[in-house]
Amino acid sequence: MDTPDKLTPAQPRRYSSFRRGLDNFFLSLYKIYLFVARFFKEVFLPPYEWNEVIKQCYQVGVRSFTLITVTGFIVGVIFTKQSRPSLSEFGATSWLPSLVSIAIMRALAPLVTALIAAGKVGSSIGAELGSMRVTEQIDAMEVSGTKPFKYLVCTRVIATSLAIPLLATYVGFIALLGGFLNVNAGEGTSYSTYMQQVFEPLTFIDFEASLVKSLVFGFTIGIVACYQGYYADKGTEGVGKAANASVVTAMFLVFIEEIIIVQIAGWFR
Repeated sequence: MDTPDKLTPAQPRRYSSFRRGLDNFFLSLYKIYLFVARFFKEVFLPPYEWNEVIKQCYQVGVRSFTLITVTGFIVGVIFTKQSRPSLSEFGATSWLPSLVSIAIMRALAPLVTALIAAGKVGSSIGAELGSMRVTEQIDAMEVSGTKPFKYLVCTRVIATSLAIPLLATYVGFIALLGGFLNVNAGEGTSYSTYMQQVFEPLTFIDFEASLVKSLVFGFTIGIVACYQGYYADKGTEGVGKAANASVVTAMFLVFIEEIIIVQIAGWFR
């Protein structure tokens, strides 16, 4: 008579490990949900830390200004330079300004800004809050009766949500300026003609979608960095992990959101 197969000793361990991993995954999702819900609950309640919001906007915007300027200009020049050979094969180099404007305003400006902010701002916020958690400064604020969540988290998320759309708009115009210099050197197109061709193919939906993208990207970068830093593990190693997780997670979510928003915007065009 056949006997039923018995589980090997390794199989229960693998099953137990898989179950623990699944439990930890859903537990993390629940903690993220509570964190985001707590933000929307406390951000509208007084007191309002406007001074800290302005300070964080300065940290996010002004401190990133030089890097954003150089990157945006290089993106405009390189994209224009790389697009010219493909268009010249069809004798359509006159379409170059329109192609540059569509690519930059619809996708490159908000995406490049978000990726730079995720690397620079996200890692900074994650490391800062992680360091405060490790050194028990956040615990001390909670014991003293202050509201560390509102002061540390809400202000930084508001700052990224406000500053990154402004930076993305600035990057768009700087990239268009870089494209103009390349087009002017190659085809001799005047500035007025170039700008007319740049804005001709763009519609209100393009600007609206770019603004929505920037707002979503800014919120995502801020909330991810604050979450990773606020719940950093004990020890100095946790600070590094918080900074690294802030960058990697924010960049991954930015790409996912880019796909979703582009798809939604395409339905309205």
